[in-house]
Amino acid sequence: MNWTRLSLFFCLVGSLFAQDKLVVWHAYRGAERIAFEKLVDQYNQTQPAITVSTLAVPYDALADKITAAVPRGKGPDVFIFAQDRLGGWVESGQTVEPLDFFLEDETRESFLPVTLQAMTYKDSVYGLPFNYKMIVMIYNKKLIQKPPTTSTELVTVAQQLTKPDAGQFGLAYSFNDFFYHAALMNAFGGGVFSQSKPSLNSKPNIEALNYLMKWFRQDKILPEDPSVALITSLFNEGKAAMVFSGPWFLGEIESGIDYGLAPLPYIEEAKSPMKPWVTVEGMFITAPSKHKEEAYAFIQYATSKTGAGLMAREAFQLPANAAIYQEKDIAENPTLSVFRKQLDASVAMPNLAEMTMMWSPATTAMNTLCRGTDTPQEAMDAAQAKLVEAIGKLRKAQ
Repeated sequence: MNWTRLSLFFCLVGSLFAQDKLVVWHAYRGAERIAFEKLVDQYNQTQPAITVSTLAVPYDALADKITAAVPRGKGPDVFIFAQDRLGGWVESGQTVEPLDFFLEDETRESFLPVTLQAMTYKDSVYGLPFNYKMIVMIYNKKLIQKPPTTSTELVTVAQQLTKPDAGQFGLAYSFNDFFYHAALMNAFGGGVFSQSKPSLNSKPNIEALNYLMKWFRQDKILPEDPSVALITSLFNEGKAAMVFSGPWFLGEIESGIDYGLAPLPYIEEAKSPMKPWVTVEGMFITAPSKHKEEAYAFIQYATSKTGAGLMAREAFQLPANAAIYQEKDIAENPTLSVFRKQLDASVAMPNLAEMTMMWSPATTAMNTLCRGTDTPQEAMDAAQAKLVEAIGKLRKAQ
């Protein structure tokens, strides 16, 4: 027997059956994890070239893990995360791969525009949008038959249903959290950055905060301590008629509560609807990946009508793929359809590298404002100074 030929034969056979692996990191749990793993299994069955495997990482640890591991070539080929860290990852280098080389017009046009905008940094696309999240109005149908559509209606209805002595409020939401407050800020034409420069103390931002304080102190339709636990408890006890929150809140609603969803109201004083920040989860290819073409083929499948439909129907995700909303069961879904409508009145959360430095001073400002320690102007002047200082230190360190 010619052992050399036999050895060569087994090597060739082995190479034919050997499959490269494409590793994907995500932070899904529960129904989302089950649905995503089903999506991956379906994709693996469509092609023999590469096997996609997944690793679930706790959400609180995922961003730091990506930042630490990927530039050293120790991370996955693909990861799923929201766009707010994108600018930092691009600027630090060796983390995310630009997709302009792969991206065809047909794929580009398949997404809802604001979701692709969220994946764009300095005119380059770095990820394919997978799903999105933002806040809407969630109301108790036992207390409200027709949800208010304007700020005047909102205040009128909320005041009728507010009884502070009984711990009952017409409206409850985390208004001291800047993420939630952004819906009012954007309605007044404000923002945290203007032409990439901090603008926390801009005139529109101050107007938005003065208006929020009217709801809180003058109209008295909001609870004093709007913690997540309190808001959830109030809604489940029938003591909060309306809540501004996102899809994450729906899982906290007790089964006996008959609730409905509606877009956020039109703010007559701002001549604009409330425009919440939309966070978009993208599928990103890592810069060190040795399987970029295969990775792109996978994320293109996952974000297609096929992948989007699976995640929408089995995990109630809000797909970035536009075509899925033409499907009858999706278009008529009372939850998905409202979030889709709200998307048209929303603003992509900034993905600038400096965004991570905004949260701490903005949070401090909201807390001092709600405690009555500072006026809106004083609170935001202090936040602006802290943000400018933090950005200056970062640039000096670079």
